[in-house]
Amino acid sequence: MSSTKNSGLRSAQSETLEEDQEAKPPDSVALGKRLLEYLEEKGKVLSPLLILTHDFPDPDAIAAAYGLAYLVQQEFDIEARIAYRGVIGRTENKAMVKILRIPAHKLRAVDLKRYPNIALVDTQPAFQNNPWPGNRKVKIVIDQHEPVRRPLAELTLVDPQCGASCVIVAQALLMSGLKIPARLATAIAYGILSDTMDLYRAKRRDVVDAYMNILRLSDVRALARIQNPPRSKSFFVTLARCIRSAARLRWLVVAHLGQVKNPELVAQMADFLLTYDNIKWTFCTGRYKGRLYASLRAAKQDMPAGEILRDVFEDRKLAGGHQSIAGGSAPVGLDAPEEVWRAKEAALQLRLVKRLRLPAKGEFWKPFKRCA
Repeated sequence: MSSTKNSGLRSAQSETLEEDQEAKPPDSVALGKRLLEYLEEKGKVLSPLLILTHDFPDPDAIAAAYGLAYLVQQEFDIEARIAYRGVIGRTENKAMVKILRIPAHKLRAVDLKRYPNIALVDTQPAFQNNPWPGNRKVKIVIDQHEPVRRPLAELTLVDPQCGASCVIVAQALLMSGLKIPARLATAIAYGILSDTMDLYRAKRRDVVDAYMNILRLSDVRALARIQNPPRSKSFFVTLARCIRSAARLRWLVVAHLGQVKNPELVAQMADFLLTYDNIKWTFCTGRYKGRLYASLRAAKQDMPAGEILRDVFEDRKLAGGHQSIAGGSAPVGLDAPEEVWRAKEAALQLRLVKRLRLPAKGEFWKPFKRCA
């Protein structure tokens, strides 16, 4: 074969290889490297940086924000502040922030004006679960959720298969050569565990490797304290209401919780009901500050919970998720009468039943009536 033909063959093989590499989804290591390269390029231009989580930050969001703040401050001398608009509600999440002394702050009106540079973690500009206007560009997006549209950001690091957003930050930290403090490592370990169901949802080796490398730097006693905190009266009141209101149709369990102390309780109850034997789906709603919050959970890891919940909501932009976890909220009104709230709850339930192809006229029954 002539050298010209050999050259052409090598060129074609090279192009095919490049196409294959481009077609492969980016893993957390590659995204962590891109984060470091971007920060190296931008440097002090990004200072000061406001790191925003979604409104009711969970362990993954808190850990990703904490890790990013530490990275930019220690490695690139960038001033950073972590902020969120809503509340940190779940007992474990409060324990995490308190025990690890994480500097997460309630968003102030002046923050969005004072900080010219914005990073969003565990959320995206187009999502309606954060205070950032969806039509304005941010500097950085780090997330694990499928975009509803291309994020408006200078740097977009989105990996729906990484299990937890903080995995991407963890990879950047591990590659940076920085000493990772035990408090930060513990936060990231818990963020990964909580969003992957103790690694049950971790599909890829790079995710498990990141967790194992971070875990050896963690304070395991602090981690145990976070995972087993003393619970408030409101948790048990909500749990009792969940059990009393739970209704089952075949392999679906639904519970409407009414008023809740914080929206995280809705997700927590959906997780709890999923442990019920022979159940494939759980769906919970709760009322908080004039909005109806909903959480959908699937027993199988690869179920499209986010897409299903978007179909159930009248406005698809108000819901989302990844794999077997989904959530959303819709405005109802602080002064809305009881019948309006119940009608909204019933409408969501009916659309979910139809979307899951269950009989629309099927009769729900109370599985825990005797023990409530």
